[in-house]
Amino acid sequence: MKRARILLRVSSSQQLEADGDLTVQRQLVQDYIFSHEDWVLDEKEYFEGSSSGYKNPVANRNVLQDALQDARNKEYDILVAYKDDRIGRLMWEIGAYVMELKSYGVDIYTVKDGCISPSQDDIMGQIMLALRYGNAQKSSADTGVRVKDTARKLVQQGKFMGGTAPYGYELILSGEISKHGRALHRLSVIPEQAAIVRYIYELSLYREYGSQKIARILNEKEEYRAFAPHSLWKSGTVAGILTNPVYTGHTAYKRREHISGKYHRTDSHEWILSSEADPGITLIDMETWKKVQEKRGRRRAKSAPKASPLLQDSPKPYSGPLAFIGILYCGYCGSRLINASRYSYWTLATGERRSRKIPVYSCPHALQGVPHASKCQYRADSIEPPLFQAVSDFIGKLLEKESLSHEMERIRKEALKQKKRELSKIKREYSSLQDKILMIEDKIPESLSGNSPFAPRELASLHARYQEQARAQASLIRQKELELEKPGTLSGRPSGNGDVPLSWKELFLNADISAKRVLIRHVVRRIDIKESEIIIRFKASPADSGARPRIGCDPGVPQPGL
Repeated sequence: MKRARILLRVSSSQQLEADGDLTVQRQLVQDYIFSHEDWVLDEKEYFEGSSSGYKNPVANRNVLQDALQDARNKEYDILVAYKDDRIGRLMWEIGAYVMELKSYGVDIYTVKDGCISPSQDDIMGQIMLALRYGNAQKSSADTGVRVKDTARKLVQQGKFMGGTAPYGYELILSGEISKHGRALHRLSVIPEQAAIVRYIYELSLYREYGSQKIARILNEKEEYRAFAPHSLWKSGTVAGILTNPVYTGHTAYKRREHISGKYHRTDSHEWILSSEADPGITLIDMETWKKVQEKRGRRRAKSAPKASPLLQDSPKPYSGPLAFIGILYCGYCGSRLINASRYSYWTLATGERRSRKIPVYSCPHALQGVPHASKCQYRADSIEPPLFQAVSDFIGKLLEKESLSHEMERIRKEALKQKKRELSKIKREYSSLQDKILMIEDKIPESLSGNSPFAPRELASLHARYQEQARAQASLIRQKELELEKPGTLSGRPSGNGDVPLSWKELFLNADISAKRVLIRHVVRRIDIKESEIIIRFKASPADSGARPRIGCDPGVPQPGL
C-alpha cells in the first residue's frame, strides 16, 4: 500500500475565513485518494493558509519545505492536491521542487490532472512540467496586470479600493454590488477623529513639530489619547496620517509596491491619485497637505547626520546577532551572505525547556541549490574572532595618531540607537506571536465541537510551536533590556584604569556587538570568505600612517588574507 498525504492551500484570507474553498478541497482530495485501492490516507496533512503560490518562493514556504523533509525521511509515497496550482505558480522553482520530491520517491498527484511527476529520464515529461507551470506563472502575471489596471482606473474615478479604513474614517455600505456579488463599501468621516487629524496637521505645519513630538503631545492629553489607535499614539501612526493624501479627498493607489515578497513604499510622484477630490471625505485642503510634505522634507534633510568620509558607501544598517552582515560575501559565487541564525532547544532534567540562538552566515545561492566548491555556511563564533582581530589591527594602525573623541561619541549614540531598534523589532515580533496564540486558542473550542475545518491535532501543534517561539522571544527581550541598562560600551577609558584613554584597537575589541558593527562599517568595504581563506578589502589604505597592510586593500590587488 502507498502512503498518501494531502496538501491544501488557500491563497487569500477571504478564502480562509469563508472556509468553503478549504472544506471542498479536502473532501475532493480525500475522495480521490479513496478511489485508489492501493493507496492509504496518511494521518498527516499539509496545510498552507492565506499564501500566494505566485509571490512566495519555494524556499520561503515552510509547508513545502516540511513536505520535502518528510520525503527525505521516507515517511510517505504520494502527495495529493486538488489542482496543480495548489503546489505553486512559479515555472522553474515548482518544476525543480516536483523533481526533487521525485528523487526521494514521492509522486505528486492532483484531482484534476492525475500524476504530474515525470520520471528522471523522461525529458519530454520534464519539458511539459516546465510548460505547465510556465503557463500558471504567466496566468498569474496577466491577472496581476489586469487587477492593477482596473484598480488604477477605479482609483482615478475616486473609488475606495478596500482594506482598512484610514484613521478618521469608517467603512459603510455604498449600496453597490461587485460583479462577484460582494457588497462594496465607501469611506465615511468620524467627526471626533477628523478633528484630531486637523490638529495633527496644525502642529506639523504651524509649529513644525515632528511626528514623535506630536505623538507625545497627543498622549499627554486625555481627550486625544481616548481616540488613539490601539489606546496609544505612536510616531509611526502620526507620520502615516501626515503623508496620506486621502485626507485631501483624493483616494490613492500604488503607495506601496510588492517586490521580492516584501512591500516597499514608493515615491509620491509614482502614486495614482483620483482625478477629483471627494468633498465628502476631505479633511485637509491640498495646499496645506503639500506645505506639510515640504516642511517635513526640509526637517529630514536638516536633521540627517553628516556622514564622515569613512562612512561613504556603507551597507544598509543592520541590527542583529551578526557583526559582518552586509559586507561578508561568498568567496565562491560572490553572493552577499545572509543571516541564517537558528535556535537550539533542549530540555532540563526538571522538564524546563531552554533555547539558545546560534548565529550563522549563509550563502543564499547555496541554499537555492547552486553548486559550490565547498561549504557555504559559517558559524559566527568560528569566523568572527579572527576577523575582529584583523580589523582591530587595521584600525589601530590607521587611526593611532587620530583624536576622534567627537566621532567616538557619535558612534556610541549610533550603536545605542541600533540596540533600541533591535529591541523594538523583537517586541513587535513577540506581540505578533501572542496575537497568533490567542487566535488559535479561540479556534480550539470550535475545532473540538467539529465546527472548524482545522483538526484539533493541527491547532495543538501550531499552538505549541508559537508558544515555544514566544518563550524564546521573551528571553531575548529580557537579554536586550539588560544590555540597554548597562553603561555605554564606548566610554573612552578601560575599567579600572582611571583616565587612561583607550586606543582605537582596544576600543574596538572591548566594544559590544552593536558598537563593533558601527566601527566595522567605518573601515571595511567588503570581505570575501572561503573555507580556507578570508580576504578583507578596506575603504582606506593604512599607508598614510606608515603601516604595511596585512590584508589586501582596494583598489590594489588583494593579498592572501587570514
